[in-house]
Amino acid sequence: MKIDWDRRTCARHGHATYAPDEPALRERLRVETGFGVAWRCLRCGDFVLGEPHGSGPADHAPLVPRGKVLRDLFILRFLAIERAVRGVFIVLVAAAVWKFSNSQDAVRKLFDDYLNVFRPVFKHFHYDLDHSPIVGSIQKTFGYKHSTLVLVAVLLLAYALIELVEAGGLWYAKRWAEYLTVVATAAFLPLEIYELTEHISWLKIATLVLNILAVVYIALAKRLFGLRGGRKAFDEERESASLLEVETSAGVMV
Repeated sequence: MKIDWDRRTCARHGHATYAPDEPALRERLRVETGFGVAWRCLRCGDFVLGEPHGSGPADHAPLVPRGKVLRDLFILRFLAIERAVRGVFIVLVAAAVWKFSNSQDAVRKLFDDYLNVFRPVFKHFHYDLDHSPIVGSIQKTFGYKHSTLVLVAVLLLAYALIELVEAGGLWYAKRWAEYLTVVATAAFLPLEIYELTEHISWLKIATLVLNILAVVYIALAKRLFGLRGGRKAFDEERESASLLEVETSAGVMV
């Protein structure tokens, strides 16, 4: 079912009405009803009772996002939430690595104690903990130097900061954030592909597919790096989406 992004947005956030100073255009955007004057919404095109939200020259009217622009904004905000969740998770991992680096010996002793307790239990189920890949990976981390773990924590925090900055910029549809997201995401794609060659999991595959789709979609939809006419074509598309611009053109043609 096709989504009416204009009416969906107006239902959630209210209509956007404007009274232009130009008399001919002003009359085209208002109508007298039995309940009072109604003004045409610049987003969905419906007539709304009450005073307009703004007024002034037609070329000073707000550029109200409509149609495809609203759909793009919805997708960008979905990506922003995904980036924010990932950023917070990486911050927690970095904090855990930092804490572990400062109490490595204590954590190792605690792990060995628990390992001794659970070894007979797992042995009963014919599972050898001493040859477990997970246990081996954990024990391997105990051999890392303190400086190495601190460096890992710092790099994780830097990566988390990039993710959180992306999230904030994408939520408000900032063009610099779109560039940052495409560049940063594309830069990590080779690493994600390499990780798949080491170990395949549905989570890794889903993450890789999502990131590839995000790069392609943002670059094409937002006309980044000169694609599909670049910034000029993007701005022209935004301006042509304004209902008031359409009404003005229609008034000139009459």
